[in-house]
Amino acid sequence: MAADAAPDRLALGPRAAGLSYRETRRRAHHGAAFLEQMGGANVAFVGLNGPTLPVAIFAAGMLAKPFAPLNYRLPDADLNKLLARTAPSVAIVDDDMVPRLAAAEAVKVVSRSAFEAACNIHGDCEAEFLDADHDIAVLLFTSGTTGEPKAAILRHANLTSYVISTVEFQGAEGDEAALVSVPPYHIAGISAVLTGIYGGRRIVHLEAFTPEAWVAAAAAEDITHAMVVPTMLGRILDVLAARGETLPSMRAISYGGGRMPLPVIERALDMLPHVDFANAYGLTETSSTISILGPDDHRMALYSDDEAVKKRLGSVGKPLPTLELEIRGAHGEVLGPNQSGEIYVRGEQVSGEYTSKKVIGADGWFATNDGGYLDEEGYLFVEGRLDDVIVRGGENMSPGEIEDVLREHPAIDDVAVLGLPDNEWGEKVAAVIVAKDAKPSVDELKAFAKARLRSSKTPEVWEFRDALPYNDTGKLLRRQLKAEMAKG
Repeated sequence: MAADAAPDRLALGPRAAGLSYRETRRRAHHGAAFLEQMGGANVAFVGLNGPTLPVAIFAAGMLAKPFAPLNYRLPDADLNKLLARTAPSVAIVDDDMVPRLAAAEAVKVVSRSAFEAACNIHGDCEAEFLDADHDIAVLLFTSGTTGEPKAAILRHANLTSYVISTVEFQGAEGDEAALVSVPPYHIAGISAVLTGIYGGRRIVHLEAFTPEAWVAAAAAEDITHAMVVPTMLGRILDVLAARGETLPSMRAISYGGGRMPLPVIERALDMLPHVDFANAYGLTETSSTISILGPDDHRMALYSDDEAVKKRLGSVGKPLPTLELEIRGAHGEVLGPNQSGEIYVRGEQVSGEYTSKKVIGADGWFATNDGGYLDEEGYLFVEGRLDDVIVRGGENMSPGEIEDVLREHPAIDDVAVLGLPDNEWGEKVAAVIVAKDAKPSVDELKAFAKARLRSSKTPEVWEFRDALPYNDTGKLLRRQLKAEMAKG
């Protein structure tokens, strides 16, 4: 559709040497012909961001072959286990990563340069998309923090529903360019390709994120739109502050993938008043975003004197109009405003399906395993994974609520709160602190917390570290931290 509507508009890469929509489609056709000759039921991808990624996604789609981008940051043994699970498959692999892969039965490894050469053959090669609405489009492996990674299934119908309901076809202005720095194996990396092409916005991929490289690319390519995870945004702001830069071409930044500390987004709004910020909450199993806190909500929350409105800066906004969302209690009952429970969602973009099992209900409702609540105006507040909720003496406590309070202390740079086993109360509250400069005393922190929290929510265990563990999409590895502390 994009190639028919605007064949000469730049779709991928830098302005000076980017690919047009016509050329992107041509390469995808050649890529599909190459993959068909290679055989295999699936197409795996092991590599960095770049124009080859969208070409490979659409080449696989033309053949109705599931596209499975793998986490190249995994240890070699784990990466090879995932690759073996894609068999029978063709694996498109960055040239320098090929030596990391062990021979796997029914997996044909093709270097990225070989695939690119096959896609760049002169002349046209027409291929029609198969009628594959309900076939699998993408397989995304979960992080595997609670066992072997699960392969989440996203069908063409799921992704199509998400794209069409959230993006205006060719709605981007001619000068718009999106900087994509999230990895290919994350749902945001996939949705960025699909929404960017459908909307007509040029996509510039950053191979690997560093804040310096991000800022340099944003300036060099006059980037107007970007999506980041919370840990990225904080580091980007540090670089901008050090250089005295303000990203004049930037119009909109969306963020998601993990909990955004309030001080970070408040600082971003203050430093970049010309930028529209949006908080997007979603899951792999929901084909990306299910609720958004938009730019107007950000500004209202920042400047309002109404405490209820100010509080919404910590929310993820309102559900998309094409979705239904409910908060349910322990017995499946639907809860009212300001009552915490599990977030359930239903809609055409929701998959709720893995290769091993289907976890979506017969009625279409998907249990997210995220806790949260809706306020009186329908704004969604996510309290974290239900597995992470601290249960102390029968009282459920949100780690995020306690973390937000502790972050207000001027000496705290980062903090993680979690529950540790306790013989008397079931669990006790523990806080892991990353200090800015001078390390505050435990007595000082306890007094600070007690003045703002109930005594039961004040951490009993305090530990200081140089850094907290995050994955590359900005999620705090709370269970890893909990296991380390429990051993100690």
